[in-house]
Amino acid sequence: MCLKVSCVWMLATCLSFVPIGAEDWPQWRGAGRDGVWQESGLVETFAAAEIPRRWTVPIGAGYSGPTVADGRVLVMDRVTEPEELERIHCFAAQTGENLWSHAYACSYDGVSYTAGPRASVTIDNGLCYAIGATGHLHCLAAEDGQVRWQRDLRQDFQIRMPTWGIAGSPLIENDLVIVQIGGSDGACIVAFDKQTGQTRWQALEDVASYSSLIAIDQGDQRVVVCWTGERIVGLDPRDGRLLWEHPFKFEQWPIAIATPVVDGDQLLLSEVHKGTLLLGLGQEPPAVQELWHRRDDGQPALHALMSTPLIIGQHIYGAHENGVLRCLDRQTGEQLWENDTLVPTLRWATVHLVKNGDRVWLFNDRGELIIAKVSPAGYEELSRAKLIAPTTEQLRRRDGVAWSHPAFAQRHIFARNDKELVCADLSAAVE
Repeated sequence: MCLKVSCVWMLATCLSFVPIGAEDWPQWRGAGRDGVWQESGLVETFAAAEIPRRWTVPIGAGYSGPTVADGRVLVMDRVTEPEELERIHCFAAQTGENLWSHAYACSYDGVSYTAGPRASVTIDNGLCYAIGATGHLHCLAAEDGQVRWQRDLRQDFQIRMPTWGIAGSPLIENDLVIVQIGGSDGACIVAFDKQTGQTRWQALEDVASYSSLIAIDQGDQRVVVCWTGERIVGLDPRDGRLLWEHPFKFEQWPIAIATPVVDGDQLLLSEVHKGTLLLGLGQEPPAVQELWHRRDDGQPALHALMSTPLIIGQHIYGAHENGVLRCLDRQTGEQLWENDTLVPTLRWATVHLVKNGDRVWLFNDRGELIIAKVSPAGYEELSRAKLIAPTTEQLRRRDGVAWSHPAFAQRHIFARNDKELVCADLSAAVE
């Protein structure tokens, strides 16, 4: 009888954490790699100034945002004592229990901003793909952390190391895992067999940027969109063949960080020096054409840094490099409004935007979570509460920052700073 009661309690606990229709966050920017969170049944306003935590676990420093799939949370960090190590951690999503960790020696020689790994772990069919700041690429079993294969890409491809290291999260496309690394001899972008780690193809002589790759459809053709330090290109994922390109060379140094955003037949890109670019996507054959390019030249324009914009209907919403939220007309790029209340305005201030139904969830670098609505008419804040404290390893100014992008999964949020990984319940109370 006691066993039956115990089993029923355990089942009820699990069901309360994994509701029907629950969604994972298995890669950078979510299930669709698009900053869209599909779940319903969420809180409409926060009940207090601080969000209660379901669990908290200690971790080391790093910029890597967590990912969530199949009841597991993956995140990377770095420690420097007694030796320099990068680490990949797997925690139970329900309890925070450490299921496994994998550590490997890694010197950050030649890398600026040394807090830790940048890229999110990509989880795919029971395997985890993790790339560190200097190019260590691992494939591990999600169940127990056993290494299936590993590559030292810095050594294998003579990486021309970007100033801030390797930052783009691995992209899974069919049987390949594809990364942007800036390797020599035509290896800016490299594809590997996701089961064996064998090199399948390499492409482009370009220097690397920090932007993650995405895959889209153009007509009947799958296309991997790559924003390098010199241009935006579309590659055939089967062999790396160049399908189209649009020059967008860096001005001061390669600094593209935000992810390309696709909506319908348009592709949006924004970076801190050159502003925002909108491309039209031709379908047969795959091609691109510039629709508009706007930058601050006497008129306000969006210059995103680490925050990837959203396209919602006929408008674009994004955080400028100082944290000011801006709304642009999608047809022309003209700014309609701006709002400076989301985060204290300061160079490199960060606000991550995630769309959920008719709302936007925003996580700022003060560690606050905001629920809001945005429209051409303006910004409407519905609720705001503190989730996690800023820390100084990521950026040593004032009391630090919380720069890492959180994961939204199972009606919970998973966020990290340089000291801890936290989980909080965002589900609406059951009446």
